[in-house]
Amino acid sequence: MKATLSIRAEWERTSEGTPEERACFATFCIGTPDVSLTEGFDAYVNRLRQGPLVSAYHAAEWFAWNWWRLRWEARSTRQGWAHSHQMSSIGAGYVWPNITILSDGSRIVLYPEPSKPSAKPFRYIADVPLVVSGRQFESAVDEFVAQVLDRLKVEMVAETNLSRIWEDVIAERADPAAALRRKLEALIGAEPDEADPETIDRLEAEGREVGTEAAVELAADQGVEGKAHTVSELRSIAVSNGYDAKPSDAIKLDDPSSLPKVDEVPAWVRGAKAARQLRAQVGLGAAPISNNRLEEMAAVSKGLIVAPKRYDELSFSMDDNAASRVVLGSKWETGRRFNLARLLGDRLCASRGDKLRTATRTYTYRQKMQRSFAAEFLCPFEALEDWIKRDYSNEAMENAAEHFTVSSRTIETLLVNHGRINRSGLEADPEREAARFVWTDFRAS
Repeated sequence: MKATLSIRAEWERTSEGTPEERACFATFCIGTPDVSLTEGFDAYVNRLRQGPLVSAYHAAEWFAWNWWRLRWEARSTRQGWAHSHQMSSIGAGYVWPNITILSDGSRIVLYPEPSKPSAKPFRYIADVPLVVSGRQFESAVDEFVAQVLDRLKVEMVAETNLSRIWEDVIAERADPAAALRRKLEALIGAEPDEADPETIDRLEAEGREVGTEAAVELAADQGVEGKAHTVSELRSIAVSNGYDAKPSDAIKLDDPSSLPKVDEVPAWVRGAKAARQLRAQVGLGAAPISNNRLEEMAAVSKGLIVAPKRYDELSFSMDDNAASRVVLGSKWETGRRFNLARLLGDRLCASRGDKLRTATRTYTYRQKMQRSFAAEFLCPFEALEDWIKRDYSNEAMENAAEHFTVSSRTIETLLVNHGRINRSGLEADPEREAARFVWTDFRAS
């Protein structure tokens, strides 16, 4: 039987605190039947426990209030992000686990960090992340909040802030229009009803114009970068700064149905498999791909990769019936190749109906899939291994980058992600870290 994520309370008793706190005092546990993310050493009883003694009411209230952001908002360094994604921010005088909850829109990483050795009275010891599907995370939170609400009812504590928030969340999730609005708010990093209404109205209208998923990526990019790229603005840039493309002539996968489904595997797995399938389909083998061949496959203007840079904020394609305009933001040949490969990968294995395709800096499932596709398509890891012959010096990596016409950072990232070298200055992908442990990666229910 497949293990599933569980968030639960094991009820205890206390005479302190508000009625809600007293009613929901408990041992608080997060994990699976085999793994605990809340296990720690309790200094008061001098032994390990599966979780701390806290009031589960505060945890349930935190999950309810932050539900939309936890479910959809991508990782960000912007102010306020940590408060909605790190459980240590719950407060109320308790020692909460230092678990960060990261979403890419399809999968959720619960990333625990152990307490310092001197920590008292409860020292957390878990240090390995869990990865679950978005649906599995939703189910675990639903069951936990329901458990807390049932406890409040049994203890005759009625009309709580938690019950009011959760009623709103359930109603919004059941209404497609309301759910989309809350999702867009979360993606731009706003609390419920705290986003500029005109911004959300615009994103909804843009979704109807270029595709809902395309608007979702724009919202996520705004949430991370802090700047809104509107469809109107991008359409104008495509006309003035873009180059011609013809999507109907772009290469297609012979068997796209053989790719693993979104949600079932990490984004990098789906992207890399699509890249390997395409290379095999066109008979590239281990050979580097030329600019002309890449442009031909993407059905863009010949010479686009080495054409002068006209716009430097975003790479994207904008379709208009059978025609299209492509904008590549990087001024470097390797960067333009990589971004064009990202847009090709997006067309091959992301939403088919979108008229706008963007290559952003965010950590949504779609953007991670793009980056994985581009890296594997331009520089297949097996070919890189054969070329570099276990020489991981800077000179060898630079030579490999020149051979495959990719950046040195792409080479370094591939080697780090496959465990050949240690990470040095590259931002870790928590889901890749989790994948080192077989038990952490659960497929969608």
